[in-house]
Amino acid sequence: MGGTDDADDEEGRLNGAKNTTMTTQNLLVELFVEELPPKVLKKLGEAFATQLTDQLRAMGLANGDSVVTAYASPRRLAAHITHVWLKAADKAVQQKLMPVTVGLDAAGQATPALLKKLQALGADMADPAKTVASLKRAPDGKAEALFYDSMVTGATLDTGLQKALEEAIVKLPIPKVMSYQLETDCELPGWSSVNFVRPAHGLVALHGSTVVPVKALGLSAGNSTKGHRFEAKVDKVVIANADSYAQTLLDDGAVIASFDARRAEIARQLAAAAAQVGGGARAIEDDALLDEVTALVERPNVLVCEFEKQFLDVPQECLILTMKANQKYFPLLDAKGKLSNKFLVVSNISPTDASAVIGGNERVVRPRLADAKFFFDQDRKKTLASRVAGLDKVVYHNKLGTQGERMERVRAITRAIGQQLGGEVLAQAADTAAQLAKTDLLTDMVGEFPELQGIMGGYYARHDGLTEDIAFAIEDHYKPRFAGDELPRNPVGLVVALADKLETLVGMFGIGNLPTGDKDPFALRRHALGVVRMLAERSVAIDLDQMIDMGARPFGALVDQWTDIEQQNFGYNKQKLLEFIYDRLSVSSRDSGYSAQEVDAVVSLKPRRLGRVAGYLTAVRGFSALPEAPALAAANKRISNILKKAGEVDPHVSEVLLKEPAELALFAAMKDVVPKADAQFEAGDYTASLQTLAALRAPVDAFFDGVMVNAEEMDLRLNRQGLLKALHNAMNRVADLSKLAA
Repeated sequence: MGGTDDADDEEGRLNGAKNTTMTTQNLLVELFVEELPPKVLKKLGEAFATQLTDQLRAMGLANGDSVVTAYASPRRLAAHITHVWLKAADKAVQQKLMPVTVGLDAAGQATPALLKKLQALGADMADPAKTVASLKRAPDGKAEALFYDSMVTGATLDTGLQKALEEAIVKLPIPKVMSYQLETDCELPGWSSVNFVRPAHGLVALHGSTVVPVKALGLSAGNSTKGHRFEAKVDKVVIANADSYAQTLLDDGAVIASFDARRAEIARQLAAAAAQVGGGARAIEDDALLDEVTALVERPNVLVCEFEKQFLDVPQECLILTMKANQKYFPLLDAKGKLSNKFLVVSNISPTDASAVIGGNERVVRPRLADAKFFFDQDRKKTLASRVAGLDKVVYHNKLGTQGERMERVRAITRAIGQQLGGEVLAQAADTAAQLAKTDLLTDMVGEFPELQGIMGGYYARHDGLTEDIAFAIEDHYKPRFAGDELPRNPVGLVVALADKLETLVGMFGIGNLPTGDKDPFALRRHALGVVRMLAERSVAIDLDQMIDMGARPFGALVDQWTDIEQQNFGYNKQKLLEFIYDRLSVSSRDSGYSAQEVDAVVSLKPRRLGRVAGYLTAVRGFSALPEAPALAAANKRISNILKKAGEVDPHVSEVLLKEPAELALFAAMKDVVPKADAQFEAGDYTASLQTLAALRAPVDAFFDGVMVNAEEMDLRLNRQGLLKALHNAMNRVADLSKLAA
């Protein structure tokens, strides 16, 4: 049973509230329902508990010290909240009534409008003059207003929890609502309906050991619930008090109520079962599968099953996918990471003799594996090359043609990139891989399991006698599929993957299918991020804008003048696509731990070789730590503003026109420092280049202190602007240092 919060009691006594309403007890609320959707169970449980707690805190029935624990099992959502008051404290409230000129007449008497307002607020009107005299006057903008002080009675738990429960139910993130009829506690039993994620059959609400009389979904709260469908010790599980909920459900109901505790128990049993199999066996790691299975069982029991070894001739990705997706089984891998013929089942029952459960699961999985074997055997009867013509019959996009037409564009981009990066040998191998990369879309296996596209193409390429480079390229050309995914394993795969993503980006930008908000049906953000990662992490020696040119050429007349950013043939705009890719570069760089300021300094210059960006960012971070950095960043910002106002500036400097000592000193310092910094930049030592430029701080400061840039004499002005332009060019090769200014 929840105890008394001594600190809160003491505060209540000090306030004169010497009654039990100021004591706190722990609260337990449970909704018992039919089987909930497993893929959203955890989210539903967390949302239910959070909404309840937030509502109670808003009403003063709970506070920041209240700890909430969410429970979610296949048939229940529950929340345990500590330190919940039986009644919230009364609260002093000041309300603005109206301007003084509206509330009081010339004689200072209350107007009818003021009296009506006070009456509506429940003010004591036995002596109106006394009530009006108690009102406060205070400035309100340009006028003076009347304010009414009152004491608002705190909410009781009965009414507060009723409201909180209704709000929590309404705000649940339910993917699809059911409508069902109520039999009790409704206006028309059997006819009145209610909307909820699943039909609800029980409601528990306990404040300590006391039932809170609330209602929801046609149910009245009590202190009993149901346990496991088959293994509960009693039909009605009685909860003695809020704090005994989880343990009572476990002991009497055979249910682990906590989602996290149940998940941890499944993980423990999976590891123990794998160890029992021996030979270094381990269950496949899949957090999504573990979450889903956790949402399907109330008390897990992991069992070891097996299938015939003949099925291991099928690619393990196929077997793993069918066991995970269709049966929710955990395949077992051996010490070398190869699939074994044993798998783990998470059962919801724990019979003394589990042989029937094991046998049933083995019988269920066998037809699934047989189907996979059949698909694999049938697919290998046709070569990938023989399937190429079939791509012409598959529509890719109504504005961009068939998969066959798309494949030809990808081949053209592949050849262009391959020639530049590795000559004819690389171009030819990549061309072959690009021609065959999409043919596995026409196979039975990929038709059944779309997640295996690319992977099956690699297997079938090996069966057709193609080289490992081409097989890997076909398998890898979708990579990276997601954030953190590995990149293609070889140059052939890298070239095809780049070409495939570039074709998608150029094509979709061309027809105006750009992402909006959180909608990105063609995964263009993922494609752009993939291009960024491949160019950056593999240091591809092609400029980004040049590569986009390569991606656009195969579209032919559709983008005939696409290089002109003002031209919008085919709805395509190169500048938009460049900005989109640089946005992904910014996001990726920030995700790598660099600050928004550091990233902006580098990316704002639109670096053409993305392989250099990591070095630029490192150099900027090192430069920022130098004592000279703030002053140089501020000076650079000042220089940028001067040059922006000046328009086109020639960086040429005539030494003859340098008059002032400070500009002579800056010019001399630049002649000494800039060549060193440029040499370091060209050598790829960007950090050293920026640190070398830090030596210019003193002469730059002196220049701005002692030289008037916009001199009246035009030749002096242009020369000084040229000096600043040359300085600006030298200082901003790595990054726009003005972005580092505070």
